[in-house]
Amino acid sequence: MPICTTCTTPAAHLYTVYDSKYNFRLEQCTSCHAFADPYVEHDTLTLLLDLILLKRDVYRHLLYNRGLGARRASGRTSTKDGERQREHTSNLSQHQHGSAARWWLIVRLGFALICVDAFIRWTHISSNQTGDSAQIAAITSWNQLALRGFLRILVGCVFETAAFHAGVVLACYLVLKALPSPPPDPSAPVSGIRAQFRYSHIPLTLLYSSLTKLFLLFCLSIWRPDASNAAHGYESGRLGHGNGNGGGNGNGTWHPLAARALALLDEDTLDREWVVRNVLGGMAAGFGLRVVLDCHPVFTTLIILAGWLVKTAVASLVGGWVTVDDKAAGEMWLAYSIP
Repeated sequence: MPICTTCTTPAAHLYTVYDSKYNFRLEQCTSCHAFADPYVEHDTLTLLLDLILLKRDVYRHLLYNRGLGARRASGRTSTKDGERQREHTSNLSQHQHGSAARWWLIVRLGFALICVDAFIRWTHISSNQTGDSAQIAAITSWNQLALRGFLRILVGCVFETAAFHAGVVLACYLVLKALPSPPPDPSAPVSGIRAQFRYSHIPLTLLYSSLTKLFLLFCLSIWRPDASNAAHGYESGRLGHGNGNGGGNGNGTWHPLAARALALLDEDTLDREWVVRNVLGGMAAGFGLRVVLDCHPVFTTLIILAGWLVKTAVASLVGGWVTVDDKAAGEMWLAYSIP
């Protein structure tokens, strides 16, 4: 059964279709009286942007309501027993086919995101290789050597992703077993998330939450800032070209505290890829699990840490095979292993 994306109350229907699939009316939630799921009328691009922006309601729509909740308007009248029987049959059919469709979506989406992650890692490792310019150009160009290295990284990403998801699912199982059960009072409100939760929602949530970090990492991989230009820009801003426009004290120089703060953002000091992959990636994964598990953020943090430990252990095992015993590349591989 679908749920309200605002208050998570179970909803029998999300929208009513009249003449065609483009002529429909959104249903209101019986509890909070807001639209049960406004994302029904939004296109795929809007859903993707809201996923990148980590909006809670879009997670609930994609995990629990996608493809559900439609009610077709009919001019014929029917009894309440007939309506209940049709709703029961429809819910049973959706439950049987929903799990298989969800796993198939996990496989397709997971393979696509793993390919993107492998390309990002390949560009990062190959661009930081040491050696003469001819050797680096041969590695970064699409030849047989580069293709072999990319396939090794792709296989390593498959093992790491599978290990991370397995560790998170196992940690979620232990946490949900340790948490208290819903109140036995039937009159007490029960969260629709807890009622409709399936363990297949966990890997799908992790894949959705990884879109934010992969989008930013992909932008950094194809549009890398020039270190010389960045240094020149920083020096120009620090000195202000002697006209007082570059600083805050009127003599063309930055304040010492401002200069130190800006120095922390320098390319040589701050590893942007590390911040996006570790800090932002971990926060996004924790946010997604907070939505799907409906538990305290402390538990989701522990779950993410458990997944990191499992993935780092697997990365250490496959790192030597992926990087062909290259010490520098192996260190970069391990640095990229934390989600």
